Amino acid sequence: MKYPTRRVFIKTSSAAFAAGAMSVWVNPRPSLGDSRSPNDRPLMGCIGTGSRWWAVGGHEAIPFADIVAVCDVDQHHLHAARDHIKNVQGKQPDAYENYRKVLERKDIDVVTIVTPDHWHAKIAIEAMRAGKDVYCEKPLTLTIEEGKLISKVQKETNRVFQVGTQQRSEMGLRFLRAIAMIRDGRIGEVKQVTCDIGNAPTSPVIPVADVPKELNWDMWLGQAPYQDFRYLEQKSGDRVRRFTRAHYEFRWWYEYSGGRMTDWGAHHVDIAIWAIGMDTTGPRKITPIEATFPVPLDKNGMPTRDDQYNCPTAFKIRNEYGNGLILNIVDDSPDGNGILFEGTEGRFHVSRGRMKGTPAEELNGNPITDDQIAAVYGGKLPPPDHAHMANFFDCVRSRNLPISDVHTHHRALTTCHLANIAIRLGRELQWDPTAEQIVGDDQARRMQGREQRKGYEIES
Repeated sequence: MKYPTRRVFIKTSSAAFAAGAMSVWVNPRPSLGDSRSPNDRPLMGCIGTGSRWWAVGGHEAIPFADIVAVCDVDQHHLHAARDHIKNVQGKQPDAYENYRKVLERKDIDVVTIVTPDHWHAKIAIEAMRAGKDVYCEKPLTLTIEEGKLISKVQKETNRVFQVGTQQRSEMGLRFLRAIAMIRDGRIGEVKQVTCDIGNAPTSPVIPVADVPKELNWDMWLGQAPYQDFRYLEQKSGDRVRRFTRAHYEFRWWYEYSGGRMTDWGAHHVDIAIWAIGMDTTGPRKITPIEATFPVPLDKNGMPTRDDQYNCPTAFKIRNEYGNGLILNIVDDSPDGNGILFEGTEGRFHVSRGRMKGTPAEELNGNPITDDQIAAVYGGKLPPPDHAHMANFFDCVRSRNLPISDVHTHHRALTTCHLANIAIRLGRELQWDPTAEQIVGDDQARRMQGREQRKGYEIES
């Protein structure tokens, strides 16, 4: 199996790193249980060092913390991360297969969690209870019940917890500007929002294969049901396409993820509900309009095959809020990937690359001010570099709530999970956002959580 080669994102010297970090990280809190000076940089452990980690831990976190431990169930990933950190920091971090070794260390202040989705909740909950502040990649949860539990534990432990939804801090501030436009009344009263999150891939039949010797497959599976390891390569000229149940492709299996609905919904639905002021509540009614699945589902909404990707490739879901506002989640739209806001006085579309529509064009003569963007962001503008991670470490120091807190992200993911449940069962759902329960549908309510494999249960 081919793995990503080591990438060095940072070309400046370690002295320049330190200088850049101190501009944000000034007099941080002392480490938990040790006697280091409060002027020392925090110590970080990185749990999960696959492809996404190279951006999060291997690049974004380095200006703010000293990485003293890396952890992965794949030895290839683990050793590549260890060597990268040694090359950048000048000192080799400790390397572990079991994440508990990281959490047991009293000198570690903060952890990054960059694992497949089905591992996020268990590790995050144990990290908070071990006294660590947490930066966890999106989507935060596999189920609604996991989100409720993470929210509860964060309140109990008061740990700082940032979710990796970088659209809240970065992407040219386009999404912050869009929210400021909504708040400034640029399109009047918002009536409808459409989140285009793109479609998902299909796969051929993927055969059972030998588990790579460097991969602890049982631990990679964790709480998910035990399945054979599967792997297939297809070559076309110089291009090689890989299909598997593991690593990056976990996104297309309901056993480990929520497909495109949570992978990109975690970004666009999050921004949408923030913009319309629905990030502390939820829709009342969830209506599946259409959905296409690559494999048949049984009457319980479960995939009937285990040898092909099983998350939906196409979908349209309508979410209705108590005030009548509509939030659509679709795989395709005329405007492309992004968010379309429609109000009584206009409409505009925002994506990572651009804003378009008459209200966006009018910004040339009537711009949104820095003060308006700062108001959205909690009182100040994000810094120009590493903004989302900078916000996290700033909150580690201040103990304030970060810009992408677990509670609002849980609400965004709940909307995505409800959409998945609705299309898997093929029927409309009623949701009580206060009690956080599906109403009048016992089968659907049971899908708010999942059975966890013995030995990998999440402690409530």
